[in-house]
Amino acid sequence: MAYLTPGEPSKRLKQVIAAILVLVVIFTIRLVDLQIIQANSINEKSYENRAVTRTLPALRGQILDANGKVLAKTVFRYDINVAPSKVGPISRKVTGQSVTVPVEQVAAEIGAILGMTQAEVIQKITGTGEYAQIKKRVDASSYRKIKALNIPWLYYDAIAERIYPNGAVAGNLLGFITDSGLMEGLEQLYDKCLAGQDGEETFEKGEDGIKIPSSVVTTKQAKPGRNIRLTIDADLQYFTQQVLASTVSYLRADWASAVIIETKTGRILAAAEAPSVDPNDPGKLSADDRRARVFQFAFEPGSTLKTVTAATVVDTGLGDPYTQAVVPYSWTVPNSGGYKVTDSHFHGVEKLTLTGVLAESSNTGILEIGKSVDYKVRYQYLEKFGLGSKTAIDFPGEGSGQLNALKDWDGVKKYVSMFGQGVAVTPIQSAMMYQTFGNQGVRLNPVLVDGCEEDVSNFKIPATAKGVQVISKESNDQVLAMLERVVEDGPIGSYGAIPGYRIGAKTGTAQIRDPNTGKYAGPYAISYFGVAPIEDPQFVVAVTAYKSRTVGSSLGVATPFKRIMQQVLRAYRVPPSTTKTSDLPLEW
Repeated sequence: MAYLTPGEPSKRLKQVIAAILVLVVIFTIRLVDLQIIQANSINEKSYENRAVTRTLPALRGQILDANGKVLAKTVFRYDINVAPSKVGPISRKVTGQSVTVPVEQVAAEIGAILGMTQAEVIQKITGTGEYAQIKKRVDASSYRKIKALNIPWLYYDAIAERIYPNGAVAGNLLGFITDSGLMEGLEQLYDKCLAGQDGEETFEKGEDGIKIPSSVVTTKQAKPGRNIRLTIDADLQYFTQQVLASTVSYLRADWASAVIIETKTGRILAAAEAPSVDPNDPGKLSADDRRARVFQFAFEPGSTLKTVTAATVVDTGLGDPYTQAVVPYSWTVPNSGGYKVTDSHFHGVEKLTLTGVLAESSNTGILEIGKSVDYKVRYQYLEKFGLGSKTAIDFPGEGSGQLNALKDWDGVKKYVSMFGQGVAVTPIQSAMMYQTFGNQGVRLNPVLVDGCEEDVSNFKIPATAKGVQVISKESNDQVLAMLERVVEDGPIGSYGAIPGYRIGAKTGTAQIRDPNTGKYAGPYAISYFGVAPIEDPQFVVAVTAYKSRTVGSSLGVATPFKRIMQQVLRAYRVPPSTTKTSDLPLEW
């Protein structure tokens, strides 16, 4: 047996000690690497594993009427969510002391705020999953109360909800926003102004997966959208829609529209329709009835276009209010193979002035006088009055009406266009024709939105843009005098008269072409367009009902015109007329 010599270290022991020293060195190097060299990288990766980024939705701007009344706004609703697997008692400080609050009490507190029973809340928060919803679309007040409870296992989703406080008032103009983000109307047209810029926030989760309250950091502030201010007077819009709703019901019409315009500015005070969509619930109406027909629907105007023909005759110097015509009941279009035009009612040969032709709304009479103007010149005037072109508003889906190229005008269209057949206009185009007559012959661009406002308190209405002189002031004065006789002496025009005010207007009863047969038939599109007061026109009111089934003439919209114009004059405090009416003769 071999024995170790005293004081002589064991070879094996030396090896063990050496191995231990090597391990110590390796661990030391690794520790230095982790704690010093890679510390920042490790911390970043650890943070990335714990950090959560959330979008802070921006508040969409409001849509306001001309007086600042809110027509559309965004409010935040909140979904109250929970991670059932993380539910447990919470710690809360009471008079400086940390107190443990049991789940049952927490559930009772949540229920008291959300209008739920304790049992209902417990049912929602019990489970092993990572997500469950306690309640959807909670208002901001309730959300703030819940959040103040500082419950770490609750989560919140902010949901931007677009609401329209006045329901269907101007609904067809405002449009709407669907859950999928599809937009219509002004919401679409001014989305760049209304939409804000979303922000971001981050927070850290602990090992248990619960958000660490003190870790919330807003990395990008949400920037709210801006407001747009309309020219629309919400009160006047509401009144007009009510009148139209009763009109549609009485006439059993497909729809009716009314446009109210300030003649000297082109500002649209109302662009009303019936039916009108409630943007809060657009699905209640058909797709057609959700449209803004004022801008999007074109129809043949009928006799309201006779005023443009008369204005053309006067402005070209080929006639005046006294111009005489022998007016038969039936009139054969030259070189048409016998195409006949008749008046709405049978009569013998009449001797009418141009004024009388407008007052009686004679088709054959306007042909007799209007044929003196070359059809190419008449076409140019139609263009100058805005036919065939969209307005400067460029409303989504806006139509340009129908004014076929001059080369496509056949022998018949050259004539029937004089009384509003073979061409088509939108209600806004029609209204702007009469705005021209109310503004000394100057056609303006219609204005629906005054602007995208940065600062509500300092918002100023922009200056009126320069218009186009369509006919001379002298010619326009003669046209206004003739329109006044339509109201004073016309068989239907007189139903739109307003005591105390001088009114000028033109009626229209237009046949509707059957798209299948190409032939004209009833029911009719009936209109009554007018300006007031004649001595200094301030407003245009243009009313149309489409496919009137109970009244087959513009008589059906004379009273609605009267009611709306009366309301406008009263609301804007226009004093009664003090000058005498024109005394132009209707016959010779």
